[in-house]
Amino acid sequence: MVAELISVGTELLMGNIVNTNAAYLSKKLASIGVSVYYQSTVGDNKERLKKTIETAISRADVIILSGGLGPTADDLTKETAAEVLGRDMYLDERSMERIRKYFEALHRTNITENNWKQAMIPENAIILDNNNGTAPGIIMEEKGKSVILLPGPPNELQLMFEESVIPYLQKDNYKVLYSKMVKVCGIGESKAETIVKDLMEAQTNPTIAPYAKTGEVHFRITALAQSVKEGKELVKPVVCKLKQRFGDAVYTTKEEVTLEDKVVKMLKKRGLTMVTAESCTGGMLSSKLINVSGVSEVFKAGLVTYANKAKRELLGVRKKTLKKYGAVSKETAEEMVLGAAERYNADVAVSVTGIAGPEGGTEEKPVGLVYIGCYVCGELAVYECHFTGTRKKIRETTVVTALNLVRKMLLDF
Repeated sequence: MVAELISVGTELLMGNIVNTNAAYLSKKLASIGVSVYYQSTVGDNKERLKKTIETAISRADVIILSGGLGPTADDLTKETAAEVLGRDMYLDERSMERIRKYFEALHRTNITENNWKQAMIPENAIILDNNNGTAPGIIMEEKGKSVILLPGPPNELQLMFEESVIPYLQKDNYKVLYSKMVKVCGIGESKAETIVKDLMEAQTNPTIAPYAKTGEVHFRITALAQSVKEGKELVKPVVCKLKQRFGDAVYTTKEEVTLEDKVVKMLKKRGLTMVTAESCTGGMLSSKLINVSGVSEVFKAGLVTYANKAKRELLGVRKKTLKKYGAVSKETAEEMVLGAAERYNADVAVSVTGIAGPEGGTEEKPVGLVYIGCYVCGELAVYECHFTGTRKKIRETTVVTALNLVRKMLLDF
């Protein structure tokens, strides 16, 4: 079964509101095995809306329109869809009564005349009760196609979709899409895809879809099945193959788990404490860690030592080291990480110093050069990294890389 989504409202086209309905509907439809091939957004214009609906009917089994069911003159969805399908409109008494009761519950007795527009229903339509608002939803069936009209407010649309639309769609098409995520860090996008190229070329069901993130690659493995249990069985061997191929570059198979979640969990499990010392990332690394609930059990301090004076005073970096090798150097990163661990009596420490640009680079030390120091329970390693992109991207990639280097060192403890 193929669905097409049409979001109606000039305010969406102008960017006045974010179209969360399309994302919600796509995700929910996928979960019951309904494929979405196209999404459209159209303003409050009858002719353009009419053409959009006609196009959708020509290529989809289910057309879902959201928005434009309200009481005002620019709410045209219902009337336009009825015209496309050749349906007359009638005033539905049950819908009128539900609207009246809704306003009475709000202690509003002076109902304006235009509100009854919402009780006008195309003939031979299925009416969907709105338990969070006034405008009823509508389903019109025509020559094997279903045109479903839903209100625009998300709290109304979501409840109606859950209560009425999902059962309607599932009566003849009960399938589920089961997904599992494999998150990989420390391997570039092109290399990661090369590693699984043969699997992707041979895929049928389940499928593998790569998603590039800053410093990471996520693979979503999705199976179309008759049940969640069957979906798990289909996905499981593919997940195992990816874990075998990527080894310890895989840090989780849970969609909700982030890299910082993983690091904090590893610290807690091992009973270790951590401190950070940052220069070019300016606190971004510690901020990532602090995003994790319960991190206070393991995270002692985050130091931003941007100036050389701060590196000397807060971390004990020697003046001669800075003079001889510079702030961006292996030697400075080493003294930063050791100083942080010693001064805060931490089991784990990370230091970052680099050139994020766009100015400040030289032939010897170009923009994107970053040194990351990692100290874990007496073991020390300093990594030289070369990143590309904007200042923001270089800093973000540095943070992800630093977290991943700590994670990999913790695997041995």
